[in-house]
Amino acid sequence: MIEDLWYKNAVVYCLSVGTFLDANGDGIGDFEGLERRLDYLQGLGVTAIWLMPFQPSPGRDNGYDVCDHYGVDPRYGTLGDFVAFTHAAKQRGLKVLIDLVVNHTSDQHPWFREARADPQARTRDWYVWSRTKPPHADEGMVFPGVQKSTWTYDRAAKAWYFHRFYDFQPDLNTANPHVQAEILKIMGFWIQLGVSGFRMDAVPFVIAEKGPEVAGEPVEQFAMLRQFREFLQWRQGDAIILAEANVLPKQDLDYFGADADRMHMMFNFQVNQALFYALAAADARPLVSALRKTWNRPPSAQWALFLRNHDELDLGRLSERQRQAVFAAFGPEPGMQLYGRGIRRRLAPMLGGDRRRIELAYSLMFTLPGTPVLRYGDEIGMGDDLSLPERECARTPMQWSDEPQGGFSLSDRPAVRPIHGGPYAFAHVNAAAQRQDPESLLNWMERIIRMRKEVPEIGWGDFTALDAGRREVLALRYDWRDTAVLCLHNLGAEPREVSFATGLDGEGRNLIDLLTGQRSRADEAGRHTVLLEGYGYRWYRVGGLDYLLRRREI
Repeated sequence: MIEDLWYKNAVVYCLSVGTFLDANGDGIGDFEGLERRLDYLQGLGVTAIWLMPFQPSPGRDNGYDVCDHYGVDPRYGTLGDFVAFTHAAKQRGLKVLIDLVVNHTSDQHPWFREARADPQARTRDWYVWSRTKPPHADEGMVFPGVQKSTWTYDRAAKAWYFHRFYDFQPDLNTANPHVQAEILKIMGFWIQLGVSGFRMDAVPFVIAEKGPEVAGEPVEQFAMLRQFREFLQWRQGDAIILAEANVLPKQDLDYFGADADRMHMMFNFQVNQALFYALAAADARPLVSALRKTWNRPPSAQWALFLRNHDELDLGRLSERQRQAVFAAFGPEPGMQLYGRGIRRRLAPMLGGDRRRIELAYSLMFTLPGTPVLRYGDEIGMGDDLSLPERECARTPMQWSDEPQGGFSLSDRPAVRPIHGGPYAFAHVNAAAQRQDPESLLNWMERIIRMRKEVPEIGWGDFTALDAGRREVLALRYDWRDTAVLCLHNLGAEPREVSFATGLDGEGRNLIDLLTGQRSRADEAGRHTVLLEGYGYRWYRVGGLDYLLRRREI
């Protein structure tokens, strides 16, 4: 079956159903509320919606402790409400991706309850057990400082069970063929209900060998990824898997597959971390290095680019010096940091609410090689509530208006409250007010998303880093189908005059600014000179007016 590569030039919007809009007034967001806001998302210009977990769950880890992979948590609605939502999204041309959490389950899942109650149970070997405590039980914790061990004794089972994450999330034995068959069944179920793909959670842990005898770096079973890919292509040709895999560049092809037969997309954590260091140090060179290291991937594969997500900003791949520089710039207080490796804030407060820096950061994200992923609320510059524990501080409800509870809920006691005080309170930061302001961040975001979709070179083309003569300035040229785009970003606070050559003869002597319409023509030496204001950016189409008319670009 021929693949539809729609994800190569998409814009993905991530949200949590429970914090988006409460339609029935019980204080919790639901699918009915989300369906009401589809026109908002369509107007914003996004092409795909990524839903964080919404299946039944005790809710001890924001829904990632799933206890039924085939249902909808009653707090969010019913399966009927979900199908009504996916149908309404399809009518608007919006794809739907959902979280696929199959590395572990909740300890309340019927599979685990059955497994712990009887050594002969059908699902006993669906989990990872040990008669004695493994000697390496206190190693490999995902949440250091919060998590004490990766093995916990269960009295009912009279055995120790393995959990890479919290102790209430026992790991599935994904090497078990019955578990693998169940994963495929889960994928097929949601595909049948209108889903276009999955963001697969914790992929390296899904495919890692597990057991009491496994110590150090576990062997990864990459054939499993090919099995997932083949199943999706068979069931629905345009369905995809977006992998959460924070791995080193030398492992990228293991996850994509050298023949593009494994993951369709992966989050580019290497570039994400280098990007924040580049912003902190006003130095584009480490970012260029990360882009080059991660560029080796099959033509049909794609990187997902992001700034912030629902977890902490993980800085674990940076050197200690680089990590401390990012901490000092964006999370200097201990309460802003998490797990000794990351920052738990939203983007706007990290950048001090500086509109210039916020625009620069998003312009960067939209012009780096890959598909941009935007998090709910970031289009209006939402803030965080540092009084909430761990990662919850950046998971407050969407701020729709200055009405009570930020327009999120009619309840006077919502399960999760919007930000009430300070500069990021819903009275100051909300979608309704920004829709009326032509110069708001929301309206700027709509314009930049529209422009990004009109520049397929970024999603499809090859990139070249140009020498602009300043370490603060990032200059990237994209080439695709005989067209070219050039993007400039000044990471520094001071204005910088830069001189550069496009590297293209003939039409490459002419540039048209896609955001302002201004034109630049190279001098006799073939070089352009551009003045970039502090935190300034430019998106150029390479080619003269006659050239663009011939290609029907304007």
